[in-house]
Amino acid sequence: MRMIKAVFVLLTALLISSVARAETETGAAERLTQLLEPLKTYSADFDQRVVDSVNSGSLQNAKGHMWLSRPGKFRWEVSAPYRQTVVSDGQQVFLYDPDLEQVSIRPLDQRVTHTPALLLSGQASELTANYGVSRRQQGTTEIFTLSPKSPDTLFEELEMTFNSEQLAGLELSDSTGQRTAINFRNVKNNPSINNDRFNFHIPTGADVIREGQ
Repeated sequence: MRMIKAVFVLLTALLISSVARAETETGAAERLTQLLEPLKTYSADFDQRVVDSVNSGSLQNAKGHMWLSRPGKFRWEVSAPYRQTVVSDGQQVFLYDPDLEQVSIRPLDQRVTHTPALLLSGQASELTANYGVSRRQQGTTEIFTLSPKSPDTLFEELEMTFNSEQLAGLELSDSTGQRTAINFRNVKNNPSINNDRFNFHIPTGADVIREGQ
């Protein structure tokens, strides 16, 4: 009888815990949606750092500027240490490496799971549908942790940081133990951005590689 009672208490506790967790995830997802939905356009300088969490060593540092127009359009320009441009016109994604004189073209991944820019440029409803969301707050800073629901993704966890309701940074962790931290500066929320910013014109003489088509 004691064993049955103990099992009943355990199951009840687990049920209550799972319900509370579901409510927490729902609340976190709703709050994240509340912050992202008004963000129609976005412009910012960024600093990007890739860290090997095993050896705590910095593998790569980069900086540049980004523009977003939701849903689906973005331009991500790396200016240092090597130039690189990633552009989405809402249908296709263009990756241009000027040093190699090479352009890779692939269809836009509607699952918004492959790059930070895709994540931010997607619909908030798609974001919360594809990820489990939790939230923690430190003063005016809100940190959202997103865990992919599908194994078909390039990272295992993503953190979005908002300071005073303004997107301030992203941090991604992948299965190899690498972390990519991106901090945004000189942020402009909902600026006017010419739509031509999201049209990529293939440079004359560049090699073109089409993927997934």
